[in-house]
Amino acid sequence: MKSKFFIVAFLLTLVCQPLWAQIELPNIFSNNMVLQRNEKVLLWGWGNTGEEVTVITSWDNKEYRVKTTINAKWNLEINTPEAGGPYEINFKGNDTEIVLKNIMIGEVWLASGQSNMQWSATTDKGIDNAEAEIKNANYPNIRFFTIARRTSDYPQDNIPGTWEVCAPETMKDFSAVAYFFARRLQGELNVPIGLIDNAWGGSPAEVWTPKSVFDENEDLKKSAESLEETPWSPVSPSQLYNGMVHAITPFKIAGTIWYQGESNRGRSDVYGKLFSEMVGSWRDAWDSEFPFYYVQIAPFNYKEPEQGVLIRDAQRRVLKTIPNSGMAVVSDIATIDNIHPTNKQDVGLRLANLALKETYNSFEGEVYGPLFKEVHPQGKKIEVVFDHSAGLMYKGKKVTHFEVAGADGAYHPAKAIIKNDKVILSSKEVKEPLNVRFAWDNIAEPNLFNAAGLPASAFVSE
Repeated sequence: MKSKFFIVAFLLTLVCQPLWAQIELPNIFSNNMVLQRNEKVLLWGWGNTGEEVTVITSWDNKEYRVKTTINAKWNLEINTPEAGGPYEINFKGNDTEIVLKNIMIGEVWLASGQSNMQWSATTDKGIDNAEAEIKNANYPNIRFFTIARRTSDYPQDNIPGTWEVCAPETMKDFSAVAYFFARRLQGELNVPIGLIDNAWGGSPAEVWTPKSVFDENEDLKKSAESLEETPWSPVSPSQLYNGMVHAITPFKIAGTIWYQGESNRGRSDVYGKLFSEMVGSWRDAWDSEFPFYYVQIAPFNYKEPEQGVLIRDAQRRVLKTIPNSGMAVVSDIATIDNIHPTNKQDVGLRLANLALKETYNSFEGEVYGPLFKEVHPQGKKIEVVFDHSAGLMYKGKKVTHFEVAGADGAYHPAKAIIKNDKVILSSKEVKEPLNVRFAWDNIAEPNLFNAAGLPASAFVSE
């Protein structure tokens, strides 16, 4: 009888133990991680209710103390120094000690989107010069964190993953665009670079957008609820934000790079607003107006006429409405028969140059191709003015892919000449052109560039 009593008592003791028997850290904190330099960085975790947690940072040997709340959570801010490392952080609780090692202080960037961001050197057909790129990927001051694909109906507090040092065996399966972006930054800034990859192939922007956006925008909610199931990605609104983004929003980042849009091509009418709201919601969640640099989707032979170019134009237009943002145009490095162009090197380079110029003020070159500004009707002709048009030029025998329309709205091919970094258009079919469109086709690969060798974006002047 006594033995049964003791067994029952023992089991009750186990059941009544606190949920967190020892201090724990979210997975975003691990050996080899990168913390944002010169910042107040938040550390957080779990422990017994009321437990005192002591944190010691090796770069300044400073000691911090904090107690867990009634919810068994704790957090505190620490000051990070200028770039450097390796360092250690020591966490001590009542019965637990965790020591994180090989920590670097530098620049942390989030890389997100769909398959072109997820694409690695070994995915399917891989990338250009893959064998050499993998072999030479020895950059110990670049660190990778890949968030495993997860969905959730509710925002999660943790995500699976661990930080890894960049080496051939880790680079080969990591986002190629993000890797080339980081390699360029690291080489120019000479500071450690941390990359967090949470891309999911085939994902529409709606699944990366928090519920609050749809609660506040009935048109976006209605559009999101109309998404049809696909074999590539979940389509329920907010599921990837809940499962792959929310948990890392307290983690300080320098900015975000984004490559997505192909899966929204059937909803170009709302994409600009959706994308703008998504970016704003992420910044609200991080409590930071961090830079957001994105790739305009590449030309591809979609079955549906104009759907690809309509998204490209939406991405061009929204550039003006999202502060502290930038767009890389990649129409000249596309493969219209492959939705995953293998030239990821130049994509990463163009994103990195945007960051180097606009975030770090360490690049003096041009980072944009010509972007449509305005048109000036001139009787039988019409003048097109671009921003970023210095050294406007074309490759080939003549300028291609321009069309003009008159009062009837019907577009016809136009003859184009370049004069004083502007384009002058005319057409025998249009007596008085009023509007212009350029590269207005899913597979258009136009030949208009500026002196920096960067391509002009598709546009319509209406």
